Amino acid sequence: MDVSEAVDSRLSVREFLKNPVEDSLIAELLEKASRSASGGNLQPWKVYVINNETMQSFLKFQSEWSEPETPAYAIYPEKLSEPYRTSRFEVGEQMYSILGIERDDKEGRFKQMLKNYEFFGAPAAFFCYVDRQMGSPQWSDLGMFLQTFMLLAREAGLDTCAQEAWSLKQESVTAFVEAPEEEMLFCGMAIGYRDTKASINKLRTNRRPVETWAHFLKK
Repeated sequence: MDVSEAVDSRLSVREFLKNPVEDSLIAELLEKASRSASGGNLQPWKVYVINNETMQSFLKFQSEWSEPETPAYAIYPEKLSEPYRTSRFEVGEQMYSILGIERDDKEGRFKQMLKNYEFFGAPAAFFCYVDRQMGSPQWSDLGMFLQTFMLLAREAGLDTCAQEAWSLKQESVTAFVEAPEEEMLFCGMAIGYRDTKASINKLRTNRRPVETWAHFLKK
């Protein structure tokens, strides 16, 4: 698989097969992904992998957690302007339409949202943390590291779903992985093999035409 194919075939998988993923494969992909660009070579990512028995232990721990949670950060700006507001709205409509969940079916939409916190059935996952002293440039380093991992996963026949939704569960996740206070949860990453028969995995989000956001200067 070349890079273009990996980019084109990567998507946020929301239904996984139960097929196990070896720790050794995840470790190999993480090591390769660590070659992603990093300003000043800070390599600000901190990764906690859950797999096999620890996945089951974590899901049980989550189901029993009763304390209030404080979001690690605001995932989206409070008032999105166009075209960003429409892009976010359209992907939600696409997803629920594929699933046959009506707009006024609040319970159905809520149940689908909760699947985030089961990693959509993925057998393996990791949590990506960043030191709290880091700023926006280092957050961009996290994005490059995560994207590199996702493309390497495609090359290895795996699929993923990067989940900022886990930032809403900062206290419970941190308690389980025992991350130190100076580290902040950025996101989770579901890892596994795509269920090709699942309708939700047919969702391919739209991208705005390049001419609407790329400007080739002539002077």
